[in-house]
Amino acid sequence: MNDMFIKSREIGKPFKLSRRGFIGASLGALALGVVVPAGRARAQAAQAVVPGTRVSAFIEIRPDSTVLFRSAFIEGGQGIFTAMAQIVGEELDVDPANFTVEGAPPGPDYLLIGGARFTGGSMSVRMSYDAMRKLGASARMMLMQAAATQLDVPVAELSTEPGRVLHAKSGRSIPYGELVDAAAGLPVPEEVALRDSTDFRWIGKPVGRLDAHDKSTGKAQYSIDLKVDGMLYAAVQHSPHLGGEPDSLQNEAEVAGMPGVHSVHRLPGAVAVVANSWWRARMAVEALQVTWTEPAPDVSRAMPADFSTEAHLAALKAAPGDGIAFEEEGDVSAALAGAAKVVEASYDAPYLAHGQLEPPSALVRWNEDGTLELWAPNQAPEMFQAHAAKVADIEPGQVIVHSPLLGGFFGRHFLYETANPFPQAILLSKAVGRPIKLIWSREEEFLRDALRPMSAVRFRAGLDADGLPVALHAVSAGEGPAGRWFGRDPDKVDSTAVEGIAGKVYAIKNRRVGHIHVDDPAIIGFWRSVGHSMNDFFYETFFDEMADVGGHDPYELRHRLLADSPRHRNLLEAVAELAGGWKRGPFEAEDGSRRARGVAMASPFGSEVATIAEVSIQQGQIVVHDIWVAIDPGSIVNPAIIEAQVNSAVALGLSSALLEEVVYVDGVPQARNYDGYPILTPDQMPRVHVRIVESGAPMGGIGEPGVPGVPPAVANAVSTLTGRRVRSLPLSKFSLEEGGAT
Repeated sequence: MNDMFIKSREIGKPFKLSRRGFIGASLGALALGVVVPAGRARAQAAQAVVPGTRVSAFIEIRPDSTVLFRSAFIEGGQGIFTAMAQIVGEELDVDPANFTVEGAPPGPDYLLIGGARFTGGSMSVRMSYDAMRKLGASARMMLMQAAATQLDVPVAELSTEPGRVLHAKSGRSIPYGELVDAAAGLPVPEEVALRDSTDFRWIGKPVGRLDAHDKSTGKAQYSIDLKVDGMLYAAVQHSPHLGGEPDSLQNEAEVAGMPGVHSVHRLPGAVAVVANSWWRARMAVEALQVTWTEPAPDVSRAMPADFSTEAHLAALKAAPGDGIAFEEEGDVSAALAGAAKVVEASYDAPYLAHGQLEPPSALVRWNEDGTLELWAPNQAPEMFQAHAAKVADIEPGQVIVHSPLLGGFFGRHFLYETANPFPQAILLSKAVGRPIKLIWSREEEFLRDALRPMSAVRFRAGLDADGLPVALHAVSAGEGPAGRWFGRDPDKVDSTAVEGIAGKVYAIKNRRVGHIHVDDPAIIGFWRSVGHSMNDFFYETFFDEMADVGGHDPYELRHRLLADSPRHRNLLEAVAELAGGWKRGPFEAEDGSRRARGVAMASPFGSEVATIAEVSIQQGQIVVHDIWVAIDPGSIVNPAIIEAQVNSAVALGLSSALLEEVVYVDGVPQARNYDGYPILTPDQMPRVHVRIVESGAPMGGIGEPGVPGVPPAVANAVSTLTGRRVRSLPLSKFSLEEGGAT
């Protein structure tokens, strides 16, 4: 039997697998009433499953014709669940409002990103769009085939309306929920016709967010909200220095006797207290007086005790040479030698924390059959499953991973070494023989976050007699997160270290972008828009420097150098039109404030973005009044989600530009909570204006592209007001006055 649909026993209730059945599902061996041994199931799955093709792995049609959809990608506020319902519902012919969407368990069906699964890089919708449309169309065809048999009519005479198969000649119709048993025995069609885009009812429309109501009413369940029977709570205190270990606990007996405390534990790089409430666990673990060992020199990724961001930045700036070439066109050396003018500048950007709303947490339960259940916010269920199995010393098939909603995204929930609490929760649950819910306090989160790397870039540009750029030479120094977590070839450049500097479409004939790898002692990771978040700041502000030295308006110079790239030129014109026309300033606004505008372009994650910011300086503080963003993602699924994501991206981009910075002194981050790590406040948020431009190019990403253009647009406006270039972030560390920056 080809089990393409699974019907719930109760209308409106989600189908619940048993623990044993869940293992089968997680291995891609979902068959009603059949449990395949784990090892054999994995072997069968590897041979038989083509990701994204088995309807039963994704779609459950209920008796009331509503749909439970298991998404390969995790919802963290970016609108993935709603977009998936729109895409699948369009072809299945079910209103997205009648979908319930949840994160899928680990399994080969969901490995849609080059044979793997990872929610990030703004990849989810664009990388699965075609597969999900075909999946919905396949399910619809199977329902029609089942209806044709039941009605004894040709399939060609049938059509559908949302949730029903229709036979127009006889006026009969059958709800989807009454056809699922018959449809389950049919093979998945190899070829199905997809709707023409002109007939779309939900794709391309501002469909309301499926998760909005539950989030607004407090019904949404995050990892931090979950409970199981018999659960105890745990809190940790980490070694101040990464790589340090607990040596002695001077008051262990006293802490063990505190109210509600169950036990005290030593963990790799940390100590923990288990108690009957999290607050009691936290108070107890913070009361522990711990002597820590110094990190051993041979410990992988140990933080040097004397590490400081000041010294690391100096090392990045002093890194010698031109690095390994990532991009090379023309003869840069000859063009620089023959240039009428040469412009040089160095830029840098700091470490950034993620600072998501929900602190890291994990819930672990060991079951009587030897399986391990893990509830943890994550971007990659299969990676978490494999690592949890390694920690627990069991087979991956014995680990049941639940992927709840993420309380904030931003690249924080990847499988970072020493930056996730779930390995600690596994060890604690095994030690006490009870389910454990571990929550890191905000202070522990800031201590062990995986940071956006520091970076420094040196630029040289050659201008001709007309002030037009004929050569651009850039050398970036630092370490990229992709190389850290996916492996680095020492003879090649990690693209995440140079994206946003390389790949620019401006018509500069001679250019070279190189990179010098410098090991970063911190735990570094992916941060929203990854390398673009800082590299577009470097490039687009240096572009304005070139324009100024060459005597050109920065908008007009961009426009001129995009003559051979109509997609980008049109986008630049669109953002200027959205802003009521380009004017650089300084100019006087209606309220009497003196303002200026900055512009920037960015090409992140398959989308194109143009940004204009309008800024004033009041009492030495930067005030951003308006930000206009024109975004071209090629084609779209939900314009309302795009607009929301751009607003969110502007907030994060502006916060990073103005305020955010992680500072290390003596191997320890100085900020351990938001009192030391300020973020953008509501009164600092500007008005945001968004225009979506559909060029028809291949679909690009949405979640991250709005970030990179904000810092350079703001910095370029600030430089216009002050008359001096600011080449380092955040801008708050400078004393700013109109006419000069110090």
